[in-house]
Amino acid sequence: MEPICVTADATSFTCNAYLVPGERPTLVDAGAMPGVDAVVAAHVDALEQVVVTHQHRDHVGELDAVLDRFDARLLAAGDHPRRDGSLISGDEVRIGDETCTVVETPGHAPDHVSLVGDTRVYTGDVVVYTDGAFDDGSFGRTDAPEQSRERLIDSLRRLLERLPDTIEAMYPGHGDVYRAADGPDRVHTVVERALSRAERREPKYPDE
Repeated sequence: MEPICVTADATSFTCNAYLVPGERPTLVDAGAMPGVDAVVAAHVDALEQVVVTHQHRDHVGELDAVLDRFDARLLAAGDHPRRDGSLISGDEVRIGDETCTVVETPGHAPDHVSLVGDTRVYTGDVVVYTDGAFDDGSFGRTDAPEQSRERLIDSLRRLLERLPDTIEAMYPGHGDVYRAADGPDRVHTVVERALSRAERREPKYPDE
């Protein structure tokens, strides 16, 4: 079943939080939109797990509310007091009806991971399609003390190596979902473009 962005109607800053119904109902990131747990509940009666790409506040601000409402498991790469299982590179996680492989993609955040399936990839903030800096392939900020442009570049290269030829859609932490069927490029091309821009090592925004 198609992932649902349950933070689509947010009026304050948040990430894209994706509810993936199916065999194993999963929320990829919880977002920071108050009431997101109610939006999830409007679509599914039960939520088995929350998988977080990283623990920046815009991705986990409403995590406790979701976990409390559904008694769901929490899977995360970084330590968290409510974590039930860790995400380690190479692990396989069933998300909805698709099995995804965990790929460590730090740089924007030390604990950042991406989730690569046969047809979908959940990229968090390591690569996005539109974000105000670039419109057809961009990358997460790397100007904070715990961030690293060099690690992000390595992560984009690693992600490209792990993407199968069957990838059809990219679900990023911000901006638009990219579906190859609706656009001019393969998902691989979008990631390659983001990598090329990151490799310039120029500030992403004028205030960096």
